[in-house]
Amino acid sequence: MNALSEALTKKRVLVCVGSGGVGKTTISATLALRAAVDGRSSLVCTIDPAKRLANSLGLHALGNVEAEVPASALEPLGVKPRARLHAMMLDMKQTWDDLIVKHAPPDKREKILANRFYQSLSSALAGSQEYVAMEKLWELRTKRDYELIVLDTPPTAHALDFLEAPNRVLDFLDNEAAKKLLTPALAAGKIGLSLFSLGSSYAAKAISKFTGTETLQELAGFMLAIAPMNESFRERARGVRELLAAKQTGFVLVTSPGRERLDEVMHFHRLLKQNEMEVVAVVVNRVHPMPGQAAWEEAKNLIPSRRAKVEETLRELTVLAEQDARGIAELQAACEGTPLIQVPRFELDVHDIGALWRTGRYLMGDELVAALPAA
Repeated sequence: MNALSEALTKKRVLVCVGSGGVGKTTISATLALRAAVDGRSSLVCTIDPAKRLANSLGLHALGNVEAEVPASALEPLGVKPRARLHAMMLDMKQTWDDLIVKHAPPDKREKILANRFYQSLSSALAGSQEYVAMEKLWELRTKRDYELIVLDTPPTAHALDFLEAPNRVLDFLDNEAAKKLLTPALAAGKIGLSLFSLGSSYAAKAISKFTGTETLQELAGFMLAIAPMNESFRERARGVRELLAAKQTGFVLVTSPGRERLDEVMHFHRLLKQNEMEVVAVVVNRVHPMPGQAAWEEAKNLIPSRRAKVEETLRELTVLAEQDARGIAELQAACEGTPLIQVPRFELDVHDIGALWRTGRYLMGDELVAALPAA
C-alpha cells in the first residue's frame, strides 16, 4: 500500500494544490473515484470549468451542488463501486451569494447583494476564489457525511496566495480603520473622502482597484451592512484553519516535471511543512517515460527510411525522459521524507472514465513509470 492508497482509507479530506495546467483536476477526480470504488463515499469538488471532467464521469455538467455519478458511468471499467461518488464544480459568485443569504441579517441581504462593490468582491477581488473554496470545504465537511472529500483548489502561481488570501479577504471585510473613516462619509452623504486617508492598508489597495466604478459611499454601505457577519466569518475562518491542520486532512501537491513547476512545488512543500500541515504525497504528473528496449527492437525491423524517423523520435523521447528524471531527483531531495508518485504523459488527454482509472493505477502504485536504466 503506497502513501495515496493509505490516505484514501484514513483521511476525511484531501486538498490537491499546485499551479494551473498540471492536471490537478484530473488527480482530484481520480482520487475520489478510487475511494468510492474501494468503499468510501466520496465527493470531488473542483473549480475547473471544463466540461470534460463532467463528461468523463458520465454527467452532462457540473454545478454548485453535488451530483451523484451514475453507476453506469463506471461500467466500462469492469468494476462495481462499493460506495457512492459525487462531484461538483465550485461557482464562486453563487457560493458568495449563498453565504450572504444564510448569514446576513434579513434586513441587510438585498442591500449587500445589490451593492456593486460586493459584486466585484464576489467575482474579482484577489483571494476571493481561495476564500470561498475554503468556505465550501468547511461547509461540506461539517454539514455533509461524505467519508472523503477531495478539494481541487484554484490554480495559484505563488504558494503564499493559497494560504494567505482567505485571511486577506477577512482582514479587508473586518478592517476597523476603514469602517471608522467611511462611516462619517456614509452618514453625511459624502463621496469625496480621500483614499489617501486609508494609508497603505490592504483595504486601500483593494479599494483603489475599483476607482471609477465604485463610490466610497457604496463601499461604506457595503462594509457597514456586512459588519454584523464579521464574527461568523471569523468563526468559520478558525474552523477552516483547524480543519486544514487536523490529522484527518492531508495535502497532495501536484506538479509537472518542468523546471518552473518544480521550483514552485518545492516552495509550496516548505510552506505547508512550516504551517504544520501534512503533505501526503507529491504527484509529478505528465512524466515522459523512458522508451523501452522493445521499442528500439521494433524499429530495427522497419524499412530504412521509416526506421530513421522512429529512432529519431525515440532519441528525443529519451532526452525528455532524462530531463524529467533529473528534475524529479532534485525534487525528491528537496522534499525528503515525502512520498513522490509519478504519472506518465498519456498520448491523449484524460477525457473519459477509462483514462481516470488508468491514472489511478499509477497513483495507487499498481503501475510505475518506466525509469532510466541503472548506470
